Amino acid sequence: MHDWIIPDWPAPSNVKAIFTTRKGGVSSGPNDTYAALNLGDHVNDDPGNVAHNRTLLRPYLPEEPNWLKQVHGTLPVWMNDDVPAPEGDAALSRHYRRVCAVMVADCLPVFLCDTEGTVVGIVHAGWRGLAAGIIEQSVAAIRDSNGNKKLMAWLGPAIGPNHFEVGEAVREVFISYDSQSDLAFVRPHDNTSDKWLADLFLLARQRLAAIGVTEIYGGGVCTFSDPARFFSYRRDGETGRMAALIWLERSSPF
Repeated sequence: MHDWIIPDWPAPSNVKAIFTTRKGGVSSGPNDTYAALNLGDHVNDDPGNVAHNRTLLRPYLPEEPNWLKQVHGTLPVWMNDDVPAPEGDAALSRHYRRVCAVMVADCLPVFLCDTEGTVVGIVHAGWRGLAAGIIEQSVAAIRDSNGNKKLMAWLGPAIGPNHFEVGEAVREVFISYDSQSDLAFVRPHDNTSDKWLADLFLLARQRLAAIGVTEIYGGGVCTFSDPARFFSYRRDGETGRMAALIWLERSSPF
């Protein structure tokens, strides 16, 4: 039985989206490392189990996703053709039933669509990609192709601000770009280390708002703190991957 999350946002009715959890698949591994619905084929899970898990997902999608080769970079990819495993960290589409997908296990998935239901995208925003501008690049690509239509975003589950510990160098990268990023970093409660706790959700909201995307929903669901429901790389090291998927259906005339 799956336990997927459907984004709660006022997107047009023809915009469909899913965020999978770890429930409902066949993977296991030592100490249930990949249990159960691991969709990542690059994490040392049994390839047959991964293929079976993807088969379980497939009936809920209009077509098989063209899974990206994610590199924590800033390249958005238009899903216009069937190039196997294109390299990039965001998938975009204007085509009906073309599924855009990224895989995550603590990194932040940012769902995007326009208010008219003509374009969708999904962004893989770990701290490196977020700092380097993957959100800005993705929004710019959508606007370049679609005119200056109004966009909205939904922030999916990611490692939460009580658990995402980073060093001073990471904090400086963000603050050097925008001094307001300082609000997204606090010292751990014990205050005995030189680390900071970073709020990926707030950092993403700041980046989106700065480029005019002000309809922002979701955020706050922590992958690290819920091992029964979510994979988490920071928590477990070797682990599976969830998928964030979005696509367009044809609008109903009724």
